[in-house]
Amino acid sequence: MVGLKPPEVPPTAAVKFISAGTAACIADLCTFPLDTAKVRLQIQGEVRIPRSTSTVEYRGVLGTLSTMVRTEGPRSLYSGLAAGLQRQMSFASIRIGLYDSVKQLYTPKGAESTGLAARVLAGCTTGAVAVACAQPTDVVKVRFQANGAMPESARRYSGTVDAYRTIAREEGVRGLWRGTLPNIARNAIVNCGELVTYDLIKDALLRTQLMTDNIPCHFVAAFGAGFCATVVASPVDVVKTRYMNAGPGQYRNALSCLLALLMQDGLAGFYKGFVPSFLRLGSWNVVMFISYEQLQRVAVLARTPQS
Repeated sequence: MVGLKPPEVPPTAAVKFISAGTAACIADLCTFPLDTAKVRLQIQGEVRIPRSTSTVEYRGVLGTLSTMVRTEGPRSLYSGLAAGLQRQMSFASIRIGLYDSVKQLYTPKGAESTGLAARVLAGCTTGAVAVACAQPTDVVKVRFQANGAMPESARRYSGTVDAYRTIAREEGVRGLWRGTLPNIARNAIVNCGELVTYDLIKDALLRTQLMTDNIPCHFVAAFGAGFCATVVASPVDVVKTRYMNAGPGQYRNALSCLLALLMQDGLAGFYKGFVPSFLRLGSWNVVMFISYEQLQRVAVLARTPQS
């Protein structure tokens, strides 16, 4: 047995809620540079980098990371981390921590197992609710990650709190919810790609007894979930990132952003930053789901009286 064994008493909804947020923060700490590289590649063509009069030229994941370290310093890899962690504590807690509870609501009474439709509906529901609650933190995170690509004199925000204030002052409160609709679409897709795929792969592995309920099983299921999520969500993710990073008036709405991207870069533009997206989502899912499973078991063991 690798890792803690499954508890006899299932974790409560509160344990899942807190464990999900904590696990997502752990995953963010491990993979945040890859997320920053993904954002820079996705907005490539819109911003200028320091010491250059031409359009930004990031080449691949490692090239993007090395360029950022060389031109902006190592700290730039974690630009927006505070907003990212704020986002995960509210966002992941809802979309991941409440998934099982919502899944049970959609499961017909007396059913022996949960069907695919109930899983998909649960993923869409928790993803949409999470976006509605945590969208401002996502806007600030994306703005910060793109902010470092500008010359110091042109940078819009000096800190996380300043970003919230500046966006609300210059763009109104609605500015903090910029890109909510594409983000809801993205997270409905990502939730189905991540949670439903993880759920199905893990159930299949356990049902066929190919693996037991431990870390290797969680690793395989999480890796598959990360790949599926990246494939289906990349087009929406690119539009979301560009729209949220846009200045006032640059795009009328998310659809105009999508059309501008299509006219400028063609269909390939929808998969800009695919490799860092997969590296980030794949590794993020592995770290998050393994941490999530183990944290739940630690919490249940801590609450269980020792005989």
